[in-house]
Amino acid sequence: MLRFEDAVRREWLETNGLGGYASSTLACMNTRRYHGLLVASGRVLLAKIEETLVVGSRRYELSTNRYPGAVHPQGYAWLMEFRLDPFPVFVFECEGTLLEKSVFMVHGEETTVVQYRASEACEIELRPLIAFRDYHSLTHENGALRADVEMAPGSVTVAPYAGLPALHLAHAGGRVDPRGCWYRNFEYDRERERGLDFQEDLFQPFTLTLNLAADARAAVVASTGPRAVESAEAVRRAEIARRKPGSLERAADQFLVERGGRSTIIAGYHWFTDWGRDTMISLAGLTLSTGRPETARAILLSFASVADRGMLPNRFPEAGGAPEYNTVDATLWYFEAIRAYAARTGDFAFVRDHLYEVLAGMIAWHERGTRYGIRVDADGLLESGEPGTQLTWMDAKAGHWVVTPRRGKPVEIQALWYNALRVMEDFAGRFHRDAQRAHYASLAERASAAFAEQFWNGASGCLFDVVEGGRADPSIRPNQIFAVSLFHRMLPPDREASVVETVRRHLLTPYGLRTLAPSDAQYRGRYEGDPLSRDGAYHQGTVWPWLIGPFVEASLAVNQGSAEARRQALDWLSPLLEYLDGEGTGQLPEVFDGEAPHRAGGAIAQAWSVAELLRIREMLPYRQ
Repeated sequence: MLRFEDAVRREWLETNGLGGYASSTLACMNTRRYHGLLVASGRVLLAKIEETLVVGSRRYELSTNRYPGAVHPQGYAWLMEFRLDPFPVFVFECEGTLLEKSVFMVHGEETTVVQYRASEACEIELRPLIAFRDYHSLTHENGALRADVEMAPGSVTVAPYAGLPALHLAHAGGRVDPRGCWYRNFEYDRERERGLDFQEDLFQPFTLTLNLAADARAAVVASTGPRAVESAEAVRRAEIARRKPGSLERAADQFLVERGGRSTIIAGYHWFTDWGRDTMISLAGLTLSTGRPETARAILLSFASVADRGMLPNRFPEAGGAPEYNTVDATLWYFEAIRAYAARTGDFAFVRDHLYEVLAGMIAWHERGTRYGIRVDADGLLESGEPGTQLTWMDAKAGHWVVTPRRGKPVEIQALWYNALRVMEDFAGRFHRDAQRAHYASLAERASAAFAEQFWNGASGCLFDVVEGGRADPSIRPNQIFAVSLFHRMLPPDREASVVETVRRHLLTPYGLRTLAPSDAQYRGRYEGDPLSRDGAYHQGTVWPWLIGPFVEASLAVNQGSAEARRQALDWLSPLLEYLDGEGTGQLPEVFDGEAPHRAGGAIAQAWSVAELLRIREMLPYRQ
């Protein structure tokens, strides 16, 4: 039996390739407003199903919920086992009767399948609880809800609110009691911890009772469209066959989606959409390292179509509308993603025919200046920023407080700018654009000379984090590691080695790099509390797993990829791989605390956390 604390802290995730998902805890006690069995288009439709196993005259409540002052029922006490096989499987042992429940989503559909199999003939009562609200919100008992249900042979349909999709639940031969009621005052532990509203009411529109034959699966299929339950077993086999072997590969699959008519990458679950920066950083690991070059190509084309004034979008709004272009680094990461694609596939013709002119236009826009003060300075370096903006990946903002504004010339932006120029120099040479090749080479030389003059912090043996108007920020942050990890680099070997050692000494943890050295007065070792507290710690010491990728790559570079360096790199990756298969339940989170025991926080699944492990693992001797 799993301990209650473990069963409600660990969370599982299923996705459908459209941005929809199903997710809860191992105890199936929803602890977030984002939890649900069917979350589609940013709406929690089916929040959960209350389950009662009936064996003869004995009844076993399998659900677990938090109410004010009580946990009821306590179904977690019957939970004997949880596993990913390859999707969530729960095994309950109720006084000698075994019940196995599995949950999976159908790729390309807003459909969740829940299957049950018992060791002996019995019944299971299912009471679906619906929310039908935006996943950032909560719902409460109200008179606007339409409580009636539409019953047909093998299906029940509810449409509680006008303007929202109906929910169809398909079943085989179940008995339906159409009487409904409200369940009041669910409490969500994680929302309480985050300083947000945490109480909700959910509506039960009907009760469905299924007969379970011994060792035979019975299913319910929840979908936004009619779906025959008879297909459940075939769909199960298809999903097992579709999913790639390997924990990291299966984790990667959950971020690759078709959304709004374009191929893209969901930055994280539960509350992220597709972000330009995250997509380009994640592209190599999620697609190239998993043998999906065609997906990489589609994503690169997709983002080329939304380039504007030389910039890629930072974010696509959830409800549609115009993309947001408030980022300086997403565009520069696009160059590196394309370089990685071309290097991996040799498909330079695709770059020449579809992307080169887009990239050339981006360089030109940066030279003459684009949004938010992004432009090439007279010294050849790239400056950016306006008051009240946060344009780099360290983008926390609480109200009008920009926590780490980093206006001027951030170190990683210069590393990315130089890398982009050298990438373009190479492409221009390959495509016989000699004048452009010479121009890009000249820009790169100017940037390199200015970088060497302005960014070396001799007192600390590393790079300044930001240079602005003659002032240099000596904060020891991980951003400098990109000057050693990117394909094209500016530093001499001795300085590269010094940067890696400084970052290792001050920032390295078992789960990635801290965002600020603990010796800094601004350091915050815990990512916790209300939104203001969390935003204040987000980039002030919090650990980001994705940064282990550039750190390991930099370490390998300065050690010439020696056998010892590769063994050390595997040791650095091991804690994250162990987390993936253990506490992470098949995923890697957004962040960890800066201080031991490095508790996970933020989103439970983050694209670049997984992507960077996949990308770096390819460089190392590895045994699955």
